[in-house]
Amino acid sequence: MINWGIIGCGNVTEVKSGPAFNKVADSRLVAVMRRNAELAEDYARRHNIPRFYTVADDLINDSEINAVYIATPPLNHAEYALKTLNAGKPVYIEKPMALNYTECVMINDAAKKNNLPVFVAYYRRTLPGFLKIKDLIEAGEIGKPRFVQFQILNYPSEDEKAGRLPWRVIPEISGAGHFFDLASHQLDYLDFLFGPVRKVSSVVVNQAKNYRAEDFVSAGFLFDDNITATGIWSFSVSLEGNRDSFEVVGEKGIIKTSTFTYEPIVLMNGNGRREFINERPENIQFYLIEQIVKALSGKGEVVSTGISAARTSRVMDQVV
Repeated sequence: MINWGIIGCGNVTEVKSGPAFNKVADSRLVAVMRRNAELAEDYARRHNIPRFYTVADDLINDSEINAVYIATPPLNHAEYALKTLNAGKPVYIEKPMALNYTECVMINDAAKKNNLPVFVAYYRRTLPGFLKIKDLIEAGEIGKPRFVQFQILNYPSEDEKAGRLPWRVIPEISGAGHFFDLASHQLDYLDFLFGPVRKVSSVVVNQAKNYRAEDFVSAGFLFDDNITATGIWSFSVSLEGNRDSFEVVGEKGIIKTSTFTYEPIVLMNGNGRREFINERPENIQFYLIEQIVKALSGKGEVVSTGISAARTSRVMDQVV
């Protein structure tokens, strides 16, 4: 049985991840930690978790816990991951893996030293819709892949315009701006499809001046076999300009969908047009957590590790 503890029981753990630890076979969530005792107790009560802590070290050193999920902002990922690994326990870390690539290397070095695995919450590697895209490409439905293009265009929140900034746009806490939070999923998925990025070029600016971090990124990426990708991330457009698009263009066809809104997957090639459902599970990390639990029980491997996640952080560092 894998007995989990969560450090940082905030929003992402309410539905996306937290409940999955008790739904996956041979897994249970036994404790959570949050600095605010009232909020920690409330979370534990609502999710029927046996106990809660307000100090991370107390959870890490709980003798019943044999795996730890770190769901804090990136600022604390490296600190808690190193403590967990040095306590002899495997760790599952929210994405991005850390504030920067240097911290990712520190975590992976500690994992190697302690002979323990590190997993990172790039769960699109396990979602049915994104696996379908990979299958279509590998089945030759679009011929040789030529390039990928994607856009994430969002309008700024009223809080951002008023100076009430979320931690995601404070570089000291998140690593950069919204780019790190959102593009990390896309860049990691490209790594899953095509392997490591070989070359990066980018334009990074702040257009709206709502905060210090970048709010516009345009970047190009080169993979093996001369496959390329281009992306635009803009977080200061109008409501009407809101967009989430993801396209893989090949020599014989094209695949269209979205990254975050789970639009149907559309395949167009010489055989016509086909649509596939892009499933969004209620607990979106379920499949990855299931894979992790099986691996920790000696029953398989995990597609999102500290090694693959560090590559994504290295690329993001190169972009910004």
